[in-house]
Amino acid sequence: MTSTPAPAPARKTLTALDHRIETAVGQTIEQLWQHRDRGLLDAARSALVDAHRDLVKAETAVTFYRVLLARLASGEFPVDQALLARIDRTMDQLAEAVGERDAQQAMVQATLEPIETAAPPQHPRHVSTSDLAALLAITQGAKLHEHLLTRRLAVATSSRTRISYHQLQRLEKAGLVHRDTSHPVHAGQPVTLTDAGRAVLAAPRPAGPPGTTPPPVPGAPAALARPRR
Repeated sequence: MTSTPAPAPARKTLTALDHRIETAVGQTIEQLWQHRDRGLLDAARSALVDAHRDLVKAETAVTFYRVLLARLASGEFPVDQALLARIDRTMDQLAEAVGERDAQQAMVQATLEPIETAAPPQHPRHVSTSDLAALLAITQGAKLHEHLLTRRLAVATSSRTRISYHQLQRLEKAGLVHRDTSHPVHAGQPVTLTDAGRAVLAAPRPAGPPGTTPPPVPGAPAALARPRR
């Protein structure tokens, strides 16, 4: 007799705007929060995530006072003047929390509407596994240096990954990275991702042949790593 697999648990909805946000950006709330923490979002989406996090906190406060009010009215406590005073105080706190929630919800809507009305983003370009690894390393901090003796140029990253000058030029030409030329090369020119570079890293990637999966971002949650087959 074959057993029926248990259904996957439903994903928790944090706010009433979650579905609208996911539809507008094409990513789940979890992915957006993770990409925000990893610095992979543009300014508009970063502001959206920050506003959404504040909305989640406000929703949590509403839930807290609503549950507390239900407990006070459940019959668990004797009905006296002290209970009535607690109920009045909790009602005031709930009303204040609802007002804060509504204000934060309006803030999320204000940051979401420009994203909804903007032109559909272009599909992120395909990059090689080595270029993906270079982009991931650059997110941890990177600088272009010139060797004092050999005069050779190379990018040193905080993760101790070295990127050749030729690869840097290729990434620059593709519009994926930006080099701050206001700094002298001998002191190190900071290299950062452009919005296009962040979009490449943030885009979901289909499973490829063995050995082609890009390495996970250092410090990323284990849930982000692709499961082995």
